[in-house]
Amino acid sequence: MLKDTFNGIKAYFNALGLISKLKLWKYFVAPVLISILTGALIISLAFLFSESVGNLIASVWNFDWGAETVSVLSHWIGGLLVFALGIVIYKHIVMALSAPFMGPVSEKIEHHLTGKKPDTDNSAKGMWYSLSRGIRINVRNLLMEFLFIIPLLIIGLIPVIGIVSTFLIFLVQAYYAGFGNMDYTLERHLTYKQSIPFVRKNRGVAYGNGLVYMFLLLVPFVGIIITLPLSTVAATTQTLKPLQQLGKVELLDPTDPKKIQG
Repeated sequence: MLKDTFNGIKAYFNALGLISKLKLWKYFVAPVLISILTGALIISLAFLFSESVGNLIASVWNFDWGAETVSVLSHWIGGLLVFALGIVIYKHIVMALSAPFMGPVSEKIEHHLTGKKPDTDNSAKGMWYSLSRGIRINVRNLLMEFLFIIPLLIIGLIPVIGIVSTFLIFLVQAYYAGFGNMDYTLERHLTYKQSIPFVRKNRGVAYGNGLVYMFLLLVPFVGIIITLPLSTVAATTQTLKPLQQLGKVELLDPTDPKKIQG
């Protein structure tokens, strides 16, 4: 698993070059707009609800002693909780709504690495299938993520243990982010039910891709713009390898430049 995780991280170093080589930038206009609008909405909601959540946390302290300090800390914690949950929701909304645009990007990467154009439906019906599957996958992943994260957030309020909790929350988010990025490729080869055990078996790829995704997402503004394009390309290159082991695709020999499609 560690090797797959490392390869998932390393794939990002070649992603930018592939995007430029295959002239894929035009496919990212809509996803970038979706990312910016969703990000603005999440940030606005964080400011809107952080005070209410802070007041709710502060209300637990029924003593006059230290009430002002508790109130300040509670509002900070409230803001962080809302923002953390917002990040979880943000990435799944963006990945789901971007599926009709990221699918073709993944398809072109696959064509480049296999020499064969995938048999996919690029009509309105095909885009609708991609969107509906993206929504289904990401709703499922969102629920699973909340199942793990909410208990970890509660545990995180305990001093010292909170550090471990924060790390585990980050890993959970990374896994499901990588899952979503891998599915842009899996939708052409595996059914919804087949994709879940496939990603679980190749969770190192999901972790590697998702870890960089999460770090990039934390970069102010720039992260919102470049994260999805880079992560989609990186995930595609790594997802095709285990798919080849299943006989779903046949990758070209990277040592023979004459075989690589431009």
